Amino acid sequence: MEILFAIAVVSLAAGGIGLGLVFGRGPARTSCGAADHLAVGRCADCPLRRRAQRKDGQ
Repeated sequence: MEILFAIAVVSLAAGGIGLGLVFGRGPARTSCGAADHLAVGRCADCPLRRRAQRKDGQ
């Protein structure tokens, strides 16, 4: 029974993400993408951090 519940929860989550993409909400944001405006707390090799540093002229 727990397996069916887990499958249902995962299916609903995937369906929600799919509907968001279909209706033009944009792709799901990763944790790094969600912290796009935070320069502190990112990994040194984070591409968003490098992009932010280039914009700031560092």
